[in-house]
Amino acid sequence: MVETINQILSLLTVVSEIMAVAILVVLVMGRYGKAQGALVFLNRYGLWLAFIVALTATLGSLFYSEIAGYTPCKLCWYQRILMYPQVILLFMALWKRKSEIVDYLMGLSLVGFLIAGFHYYSQITNTPLPCSAVGYSASCSQRFFLQFGYITIPMMAASAFFLILVVMIAKKSVERK
Repeated sequence: MVETINQILSLLTVVSEIMAVAILVVLVMGRYGKAQGALVFLNRYGLWLAFIVALTATLGSLFYSEIAGYTPCKLCWYQRILMYPQVILLFMALWKRKSEIVDYLMGLSLVGFLIAGFHYYSQITNTPLPCSAVGYSASCSQRFFLQFGYITIPMMAASAFFLILVVMIAKKSVERK
């Protein structure tokens, strides 16, 4: 079961990375032709997309710790602290049909992306971090799995944070016009 979930979440990670790059291309293209339609779509459904990404990331992290038995390290906890509230914030924004939350989501996602990126870098380079020295925690440089030659749990988190960030930037760019 764990291997199947690893495969599914890894595929979703690749999809989210492709989507983030595509959105960045749309942002660069700006108002030209079909790019405008994509920006309008992101403005309309961006909160839903961000909600699905945040919910999937949250459920995935809970699966890894509660079902697969992977002990989260200190950096994983920081990433959770930045991802979990986004599910609630996005749910409330969707329920109340308010989009004023974009700036807050951008802030949470940017910090989460930076932490996840640093965490991923430490795993890939085998940089020892003192994560296990403080409290009960796994080593931050421990890799529980490696899918497609580069995907680890911190890469999954970085991809989720980055996609949410890019979607919110696109949404904000449309709202400014």
